[in-house]
Amino acid sequence: MTNKILRLPDVMNYTGLARSTIYLRIAENNFPKPIPLGGKAVGWLEKEIDEWIEWQMDDR
Repeated sequence: MTNKILRLPDVMNYTGLARSTIYLRIAENNFPKPIPLGGKAVGWLEKEIDEWIEWQMDDR
């Protein structure tokens, strides 16, 4: 099983959240933290985003 890395525009499309909301939720420990890819580039593991979405659905 491979872990696909999503860049910020993909995470925004995938979740429907704005950039500022994603980083606000990261600061509040309510969203998966990005992983460094080198330089200023970061990405998120698709699996962690999927788990976060499932958690959101369970919490509603």
